[in-house]
Amino acid sequence: MTKRILNNLWQVGGGGLTDPEDAAIYLVRFGEKAALVDAGAGQAHSRLKKNIEECLGPDVRLEYLLVTHCHFDHTGGAEAVRKDFGCRIVAHELDAVYLESGDCEVTAASWYGARLEPLPIDIKLQRDESTLAVGSGSITAIHWPGHSPGSVVYTTHIDDKLVLFGQDVHGPIHPALLSDGKQYQASLAKLLALDADLLLEGHFGIFRTKQEVRDFIRSFME
Repeated sequence: MTKRILNNLWQVGGGGLTDPEDAAIYLVRFGEKAALVDAGAGQAHSRLKKNIEECLGPDVRLEYLLVTHCHFDHTGGAEAVRKDFGCRIVAHELDAVYLESGDCEVTAASWYGARLEPLPIDIKLQRDESTLAVGSGSITAIHWPGHSPGSVVYTTHIDDKLVLFGQDVHGPIHPALLSDGKQYQASLAKLLALDADLLLEGHFGIFRTKQEVRDFIRSFME
């Protein structure tokens, strides 16, 4: 079961679709290539795999798994996705260090009573903004630290709409996660300035108008 959001854009995982511990997982397709945003905690991988295959069809390749940040509810299933689909995993270098070392505290795996095995990252983002070509389209990665040191949002254009994959816009800010409250507030202002048409959040769902997006982001600003 999947949820179609726009042409060639679906939610394929998260509560009600895969496992309650999974943050939302989104898939976007451009021609014969596609990208997945986050991979959940990995407890319901067979369901996630089926949902991804349903959206890809027989002739579309999953090119990237775009990690928004290192936390277990977004990354625990990443290796299984790479193994099944042959995609490259993308993450910011400031969070990649905790994924590659299998740090169960900073990644919050311990919060779920789980263990994160070391996860090699294929592409480590280093700039504040980078663009990845995906088939006939592109996706931009924007560093927005605060919730974690290497938190990233991704943006793309579909049907003349600016789509913002903003997982965990809501936080939380917690010292065990190496969160930084000042960076988080600055990052919220950066997201607000994007003026996105849609926000696809990790735990609070989909916001489908500019006003809904603005109101949600502002609700966490001091």
